[in-house]
Amino acid sequence: MGDSFEVTMDEFLPLRDVVFNTLRKAILTGELKPGERLMEIHLANRLGVSRTPIREAIRKLELEGLVIMIPRRGAEVAQITEKSLKDVLEVRRALDALCVELACDRICAAEEERLGKACDEFERATQTKDATTIAEADVVFHDIIVHATGNQRLIQLINNLSEQMYRYRFEYIKDGSRHDNLVDEHRMIYESIVGRDKEGAAKAARFHIDNQEKSIIRQLRLEQEQAATRRRI
Repeated sequence: MGDSFEVTMDEFLPLRDVVFNTLRKAILTGELKPGERLMEIHLANRLGVSRTPIREAIRKLELEGLVIMIPRRGAEVAQITEKSLKDVLEVRRALDALCVELACDRICAAEEERLGKACDEFERATQTKDATTIAEADVVFHDIIVHATGNQRLIQLINNLSEQMYRYRFEYIKDGSRHDNLVDEHRMIYESIVGRDKEGAAKAARFHIDNQEKSIIRQLRLEQEQAATRRRI
């Protein structure tokens, strides 16, 4: 288990929530890897807490689908499967297309300006080669579009998918060869929205998701091949 994550105390949150947020972030960012066992004693020692908040956090992570319980083995980080990926992206593809169409009609001048800046900031983020920085800049860009719709139900649906998307986004961003394409895809979406081109914006949004799916599946298959190779050695 990697030792790069640590608990960050928050005086406003109960300890169990702090531990949950810490483990959740470690899973979403790949610091705790798919298939990795979550040993209560090890995690308790690592984070300097008792086993009780660890146990509670693992239970909540299981409800979110980020952890699975294996008979006679205990808890482990859920694998990212092609089926789970396709299920999430199938929904996100439709919602993102709807978001950009609505944004074409409803985005205000201030939001347009923020979206342009977010586009530029994302390009700068890709130059850092830091996956967390790039992922956060990507979230900011898409969040501006979602909120520009002004549709609270749609915003809520997107938020419900956002954590699972963050995990897949990290897999996508790990592929450094795709960064220039990502910048171009964001620029295409931005220009379509400010140009009030609903058809072009929806097409660009779907193209963006389709490319994510292809890239992540390629990454997953590569990691599976590497894991199989290690087992044979």
